[in-house]
Amino acid sequence: MKKLLLPLLILQIITLFCYGQKKPIPYGNNPAAGKYYNIRGFKMYCEVYGKGKPLMMIHGNGGSIAAFSKNIPYFSKKYKVIVVDSRAHGKSTDTRDSLSFEMMADDFATLLDSMHIKKTYIIGWSDGGINALLIAMRHPDKVIKLASTGANLWPDSTALIPSLWKEMQKNYNTSKNKTRTTQKEKNDWKIFLLDWFQPNIPLTALKVIKCPSLIICGDRDLIPVEHTVLIYKNIPGAYLWVLPNSGHATLIEHTDDFNKKVDAFFTNKP
Repeated sequence: MKKLLLPLLILQIITLFCYGQKKPIPYGNNPAAGKYYNIRGFKMYCEVYGKGKPLMMIHGNGGSIAAFSKNIPYFSKKYKVIVVDSRAHGKSTDTRDSLSFEMMADDFATLLDSMHIKKTYIIGWSDGGINALLIAMRHPDKVIKLASTGANLWPDSTALIPSLWKEMQKNYNTSKNKTRTTQKEKNDWKIFLLDWFQPNIPLTALKVIKCPSLIICGDRDLIPVEHTVLIYKNIPGAYLWVLPNSGHATLIEHTDDFNKKVDAFFTNKP
C-alpha cells in the first residue's frame, strides 16, 4: 500500500500544477473581452481590459490587437485598456477600395463616441503612431496624452530607412499590375498601398497638437532617428525618447522599460 502512495501523490501534484496554471489570454481573439461596433460603414472590432481611465492602443500596418499582448497585462492593472483592430485589419473587415490615415483617425474618434468615452490616453505603434498624431490633430478634445512610437510623416527614403524604401519600391513595381481576385488579396494590397502613398503630413501641421506628447523610436528603427526628431521638434512641448539597442518594435523588444516609461509619462503632470 505504501508503495502506491508516492506515485499517487506525484500524480496529484502534477494534476494540480497543470490545471492550476492560467491559460494565456488570446488577445485579439478573446470572445470574453471582444465586441464589434458598427461605425462609419464597417464593423470595427475591439477588446477591453481592466478599469480606470481609458487608454486606447493602436497597432501598425498589417497588425492586429495581438501586437500589444505584452503591454495589455501591465496597463490593464490601472487603465481601461481599449485595443482595436484598425479598419481593414484583423477582425475589422472593410471591403471598400480606399484607405487613408485620416479615415482611420476618424474611425477611432467615432468608436470613442460609440463607447461613450469623452477622451482617452493613446499608445500608437508604427501606423498606429501616425494615427495617434492624426487623432490629436483632427479630434484634439478626444486625447488626454499620447505616446507615438515608430511614426513617419511622409513616404520616402528620408522618413523610412533606405533599405526598407527600396524593398517597398520593388514590391510595388512587381505587384502593381497583378490581378487580385480574392478579397484577402485586394485587402492586403490596399494595406500595402496605404504606406506606399501615405501619410502626407506637413511638419507645420503638427503644431496644432496641444496634448502632451511622447515621441518614441529605437536607435535602429525603420524610421530614421532624424525623422523622429523632426516630429518631436514640431509638436509644442513634446518629449522625445530614443531607445538604445532597439529596432522598430520598441514596445516588444524593451517591454518593461516601455511600459514603465509610458505609464510614468501618462501619470505625471507635464
